[in-house]
Amino acid sequence: MIRRIFLNIIIIILAFTLQVCVFPIIDVVACWPNLLLIVVSICSFIDGRECGILYGLVAGLLLDLFYSGPFGFYTLFFINMGYFNGCFQRYYYEEYITLPLTLSILNELFYNLYIFVFRFLIHGKLDFGYYFLKIMLPEMIFTTVVTLFIYRLLLAVNNAVRNFSPELPHIFGGFRKNH
Repeated sequence: MIRRIFLNIIIIILAFTLQVCVFPIIDVVACWPNLLLIVVSICSFIDGRECGILYGLVAGLLLDLFYSGPFGFYTLFFINMGYFNGCFQRYYYEEYITLPLTLSILNELFYNLYIFVFRFLIHGKLDFGYYFLKIMLPEMIFTTVVTLFIYRLLLAVNNAVRNFSPELPHIFGGFRKNH
């Protein structure tokens, strides 16, 4: 479990690097998928609420450290999102793609509404129709399509890590004996 958590945190850092450093350079499309949202959502869905809070904390802190504004703005959202997605762990089946896609759409919708209310609406920018059609809708579609591929990739990575060493040393000494 510790290896999976560590690996998922590394994946979150890689997703952050892609999202912040690589995607803005690519001028082919006007928007790009929110990789941090996808990775935190899927990893929380697979690993549960506690891990979801940890993944949300890491992703939120990375965004808060990189972007200006009140510190904790992104952390608050990502921690809550990780917890919410982790609540659905009991419904987790590897071949069940409908729930992760639905969670991805809801996460993207709430993320963009959160940004709109606390970044734009408070400053008197009230053109929600423009924001919805030009920013929210394309990003929701793009993020949902990318979620299909990343979900399968993260499942494969998590299964590989889970099957890598079936017998791990016990925390309090020695190896556990499977009887």
